[in-house]
Amino acid sequence: MERDKLFGKDINELISVARDNGMPGFGARQIADWLYKKEIFSIDEMTNLSKRMREGLSARFDYGLSAPVKETVSGDGTKKYLFRMLGDKYIETAFIPDRDRATVCVSTQVGCGMGCLFCMTGKQGFQGNLSSNEILNQFRSLPEFNRLTNIVYMGMGEPLNNIEATLKSLDILTAEWGYGWSPTRITVSTVGIKQTIKRFLEESKCHLAVSLHSPFDNERAELMPIQKSNKIKDILEIIAAHEFGGQRRVSFEYILLKGVNDTPAHIKELARILNKIRCRINLIRFHAVPGSPYVSPDTQAMVRFRDALNEKGIIATIRASRGEDIGAACGLLSTEELLKTDNKTT
Repeated sequence: MERDKLFGKDINELISVARDNGMPGFGARQIADWLYKKEIFSIDEMTNLSKRMREGLSARFDYGLSAPVKETVSGDGTKKYLFRMLGDKYIETAFIPDRDRATVCVSTQVGCGMGCLFCMTGKQGFQGNLSSNEILNQFRSLPEFNRLTNIVYMGMGEPLNNIEATLKSLDILTAEWGYGWSPTRITVSTVGIKQTIKRFLEESKCHLAVSLHSPFDNERAELMPIQKSNKIKDILEIIAAHEFGGQRRVSFEYILLKGVNDTPAHIKELARILNKIRCRINLIRFHAVPGSPYVSPDTQAMVRFRDALNEKGIIATIRASRGEDIGAACGLLSTEELLKTDNKTT
């Protein structure tokens, strides 16, 4: 039977762990300090705990870190790592260097149940939620851990459909007893879930990115089935009603699809629905996935779309494409690995 993992527990859980292990009141902070501020890999390395206390913890817990099982490197320096989950499944984690920034893109679920037509992960279907341990392990077990400056929750899965583990991992990343990162270094992406987006806005100070991809209800519903139950109009109302303080940012992700969502009518409607929200739009080049009918507009068309939005008063930028030579589309590498596993067992 697999033992519980110590890494990924929040301070309240660590208080219970310390109490059950007969440790003094400050024991939880000692454990947290080792877990999140020192680069150790085992309970035995917690040298300011007595041998008896370390033995007590080791009897009940594994430390809880696991290395990636595969690494793929792009010519532009981007790396994709595969972590094994649920026995024979995989999640992807991307490392993206960019001058003085180094970003890790983490997954929150195995597969995804959202079914967006342009997304390879959605073709896997939902296979399970990740724990806070499994989310944070992608950050901590990255070989480039010490270089990281930013984290984006934009990998496999819908973070707000795994709200408890997502919020716990964000708490550990930003709390003074945890990693102590500024929330402005972390962005959480969502397709827009009414039941949990408000909770995320209230319980976290991290940046929010909403997958938009079309301002028109019927068209967005064709691309993103979530639109049928969570209309973008309702999501925008929740965002507009929230008081954003300091440097907290809201952005909208917009994958440009040639002949689908790249017309002047789309520009006009985007400006209309976003006129009450201080935000930016990130325009993203579509990376082909097997079986998809969509293609990306050329660079000139993307620039024209961006400039037209800027003229309407909407800050728009074109996100640089990275890792195209190693399968830039999210979910592509993990799907390939899944198919290899399936072929071996048939």
